[in-house]
Amino acid sequence: MDVTLHLAQQPEADELLGRSPLAALVGMLLDQQVPMEWAFAGPYTIAQRMNTNDLDADEIATYDPEAFAALLSTKPAVHRYPGSMAKRIQQLCQYLVEHYASDASAVWNDVTTGDELLRRLKELPGFGPQKAQIFLALLGKQLNIHPKGWREAAGPYGDPHSFRSVADITGPDSLTKVRAHKQEMKAAAKAAKATDK
Repeated sequence: MDVTLHLAQQPEADELLGRSPLAALVGMLLDQQVPMEWAFAGPYTIAQRMNTNDLDADEIATYDPEAFAALLSTKPAVHRYPGSMAKRIQQLCQYLVEHYASDASAVWNDVTTGDELLRRLKELPGFGPQKAQIFLALLGKQLNIHPKGWREAAGPYGDPHSFRSVADITGPDSLTKVRAHKQEMKAAAKAAKATDK
């Protein structure tokens, strides 16, 4: 894995996401209730604060929980909810240590079908069905991970030439389009909720 991603919109943070499977997973985990760029810059901020140029699943899994929460809470905080996200990141890393010998890329390296990859992603702590599909689409669209049927397993996020999620962000223009799509979805959901009352 060594590609250039444009999810954090910061060269150093994006470079880490493109070469570090664990950083990409942690960025995806952080991508909720904060702007996408903030979430995907998180792994780089964590690495800097740990005085390393990459994230290490073993080190994070065994880090003192209070100290790790403090690391994420230091201003500027890594997330709007740094304490709960610190716990989730440690749970993710503990799972990777236990099930994948600490190697995040092992989640997808030997997978033969999109359905199997989706199942593995959904088993990761903090990855619900939608997050798993979006990450599967990111792997397929930008990281050249193409098990059989990956687009179908990713659902609508696997559609080519769409602007639905982080899987479709390749620069500032596509970021604007994805953001516009998300706003349309929120407006539609809000309108649907209003008519239900």
